[in-house]
Amino acid sequence: MLFSKILEGVSAQPSEVQISDDWMQGRAAFGGLGAALVFESMRQQLSSSAPVRCLQISFVGPISAEPLHVESELLREGKSVSHVLGRGIQNGQTKIVIQGSFGASRDSIIEIKPENEVLSTGVEDCQKLPFIKGVMPEFTKHFDFRYATAFPFGGGDKHFVEGYVRYAEPEPEMTEAHLLGLVDAWPPATLPLMDKPAMASSLSWTIEFVQPQPALGNTEYSVYRADIVESSNGYGHTRAKIWNERGELQAISQQTITHFA
Repeated sequence: MLFSKILEGVSAQPSEVQISDDWMQGRAAFGGLGAALVFESMRQQLSSSAPVRCLQISFVGPISAEPLHVESELLREGKSVSHVLGRGIQNGQTKIVIQGSFGASRDSIIEIKPENEVLSTGVEDCQKLPFIKGVMPEFTKHFDFRYATAFPFGGGDKHFVEGYVRYAEPEPEMTEAHLLGLVDAWPPATLPLMDKPAMASSLSWTIEFVQPQPALGNTEYSVYRADIVESSNGYGHTRAKIWNERGELQAISQQTITHFA
């Protein structure tokens, strides 16, 4: 099922959305999809068209294959900036919480444009991550990954991950919700340092969007680089930039990762 089709399930406040088995990763659903569903609910709370500026996401517990109850609350709608709180709930337990800030554009004397960036390795020279049923998380078959660095559990020595990703089947349109899916589809940046499989997951995630959003075509690769800032005691901290194939910055991401190795 297309990412967009599942997002269409968020059409009322609150909503119940069923996540299909092909979007699971073991016993849990793909976190990027859960975040996108809650974000869709949050976006519908606004009476204005103010774009999203920042999302602070906490993965409280694994989302199972049961229907996900999605709800959101408008905390404050100001003249320029609005704040919305969203939650995904199953069996009365909160599984994901998002606090979002939405802000309208306004004139400013400070205008600093980010420099365009490209990877030193082109997409055609990267390794395609294969989907191996029973070995890879089921949801990864919905993505086309191209790694410029080592694969997860490849025993690499670089303290960063970079490469390209797009949806394996073109989506009708690319929105911020789709970008959430593309960013969270990447495994934790610490995994390529391991030489055998181990459990790992995102604990918290902050993503900031550049507005207006540079266009991302539905067959275009999103470009990604995540640096490991620090990792010890079973937790890692990473920062990433995401841009389109023309080198235009789209988002800045930071994650706290838990891993058991």
